[in-house]
Amino acid sequence: MKKPKTTFGRRAFLRTLGGGVVGGGATWAAGQLTGEASALPASYQDRRKAAYQPNSPEVQNFYRVNRYPATK
Repeated sequence: MKKPKTTFGRRAFLRTLGGGVVGGGATWAAGQLTGEASALPASYQDRRKAAYQPNSPEVQNFYRVNRYPATK
């Protein structure tokens, strides 16, 4: 059985697809670099505040769950 002749090769297709991904990624990265960093703390006091909060619900839940007996 003969394979039909393709006019657009697999390698050419993947090369075109890869070029679009790289170009799109570069555009996204450039947009991220020019934007203002909104995740930075607003003041000096916020930077000095401890990130670990021992009484937070997440931390209490972590230690509560880790007290469960080990299953074998």
